[in-house]
Amino acid sequence: MADVEPCRIVVLASGNGSNFQALIDAVASARIPNSKIIRLIVNRGKAYATKRAELAGIPWEYFNLISNGFQAKGEKDVQKIQQARDDYDAALARKILDGDYKPDLIVLAGWMHVFGKPFLDPLDAVGIKIINLHPALPGKYDGANAIERAFEDFKAGKLENNKTGIMVHFVIDKVDRGEPILTREIECKEGEDLHQLEERIHSNEHELIVEATAQVVKDILTRKSKTA
Repeated sequence: MADVEPCRIVVLASGNGSNFQALIDAVASARIPNSKIIRLIVNRGKAYATKRAELAGIPWEYFNLISNGFQAKGEKDVQKIQQARDDYDAALARKILDGDYKPDLIVLAGWMHVFGKPFLDPLDAVGIKIINLHPALPGKYDGANAIERAFEDFKAGKLENNKTGIMVHFVIDKVDRGEPILTREIECKEGEDLHQLEERIHSNEHELIVEATAQVVKDILTRKSKTA
């Protein structure tokens, strides 16, 4: 597929960006084949992921729900909050679709914002896949604080087989319920504290997000080759 245009990837991140770094390294080493990360978008102003982007020569931008004027700081009205989120989602979708960096794939690598239909539907309509890394197994601990909740269940003797895990899945409008691409079980250990469990999970995340992204990219490149 050497004559096929590279898979164009946009990464969304909110924090340190260690999974983003894993993707940068995997693209550079061709573990993720024939691809280019063309943009990083962050929604937190102090996200260290931006430094990683600069070091790798990847353009980045900051786009935030409050700082960009979609929601007033301290807003409490539920309807206004939902409208603000919908407007933000729609604006971000337009930014991605109307800009000069239209991607083939969007990877959520520690992106702390749940997308709704105003973001997902326009991208789905043009065939852009969105994948997300989540620190739990399919159908378990959807949403925020997944590791903490699994750890509490483990301590209480309620964690099935004493195992939690991680997955990369396609993103749909139900939080963490999209079709899994790859999963990995991680056993909780007696005597281990929450921080130690988090460290083990994060070390496994770097590998899984690379493997899953590579798998999806190969499918995208195969489709491209058939239409080239």
